[in-house]
Amino acid sequence: MMNREITCIVCPNGCTLKVDFDKAADGKISVTSVKGNLCPRGRTYAVQEMEAPKRTIASSVLVRGGEIPLASVRTSAPIPKERIFDVMKEVRAITVTAPVSAGDVIIKDVLGLGADIIATKDVAQI
Repeated sequence: MMNREITCIVCPNGCTLKVDFDKAADGKISVTSVKGNLCPRGRTYAVQEMEAPKRTIASSVLVRGGEIPLASVRTSAPIPKERIFDVMKEVRAITVTAPVSAGDVIIKDVLGLGADIIATKDVAQI
């Protein structure tokens, strides 16, 4: 059995979680216990972070014919951490045409991960 200490980021408490886990020969991690969480969400966070970490990413895409050259974007849901570079390759390949509105879906279901790339900034057309 192995252990790790992580800080929960789900709520403002910022609990220090002590996580015990086993690591199989194939590298797969299985959480056996979580201590230090003040709410049930802390346990859920620890298990997800250890067994299948996910992240929300933010970036920008090029805008053709806009008042500014870039529009900020983000994923609509967390994606597997190991797929961040694949998603960023897709984001870097995109150029959108102005106007762009916050909330516009720039890439639907990016790489089949169940998350859209959405605009977070309005960019008017020039």
